[in-house]
Amino acid sequence: MSTKVAVVTGGNKGIGFAIVRALCKQYKGDVYLTARDVGRGQAAVESLASEGLKALFHQLDINDLNSISSSAAFFKEKYGGVDVLINNAGIAFKVADTTPFAIQAKVTLETNFFATRDMLTHFLPLIKAGGRVVNVSSFVSCRALSQCSPALQQRFRSEDITEGELVGLMERFVNEAQKGEHKEGGWPDTAYGVSKLGLTTLSMILARRLSKERPNDGILLNACCPGWVRTDMAGPKAPKSPDEGAETPVYLALLPPGATEPHGKFVSEKEVQPW
Repeated sequence: MSTKVAVVTGGNKGIGFAIVRALCKQYKGDVYLTARDVGRGQAAVESLASEGLKALFHQLDINDLNSISSSAAFFKEKYGGVDVLINNAGIAFKVADTTPFAIQAKVTLETNFFATRDMLTHFLPLIKAGGRVVNVSSFVSCRALSQCSPALQQRFRSEDITEGELVGLMERFVNEAQKGEHKEGGWPDTAYGVSKLGLTTLSMILARRLSKERPNDGILLNACCPGWVRTDMAGPKAPKSPDEGAETPVYLALLPPGATEPHGKFVSEKEVQPW
């Protein structure tokens, strides 16, 4: 039996770190904490070791295609693939941030949608039969969806939207935001919300593709909301601790062998949410 392996992006702090901690306690296999900053990543692994937990570190910057492809090659060579992938890495501008919306839109979408999509493009072929893929999205994706024009809502909810069409829509949002025309284009005034709306929709598209192309492999792919969690990103007033925020992502990562659902869903508090 080859060793099973779980990979978590953005694992050096916040929800990502809490996910790694929970997997170290519950997952029967190697757990990789990945982060773009080697020093912070290794410090996080050492912090877990002081709790008696063993995580391994691998440098991975999701905004760097070379980093993604070399990491994919590493896991393929060492483990023959990946059993659990949790795409947690993401960014958000603070509400009070004065960075112009045009720049916020470009930067936020680059990481939360386009870089995460690059991860999925390179890693989905490596996911082994029985594998689990969890994309950490947010409840703001639902709110952003409800604030889109009816025409956009229809496309994002459609069963036949393609990855190419979705990418085009995300590019359109960024382009219209650059010109200050996104509201006229039917978009809400939230770059973070649109980035997570794109990620949730992408999760549904890729789950349908997996069901079609690898119907017997039993891979489950879902998007989830960890909740409002006290992190550097969400601030100190949030009601949940990072460990509580990790519960739903870890639940989806550890769905038992033979489970057939949820798949291609948006999950919050371990429950499938309407989209």
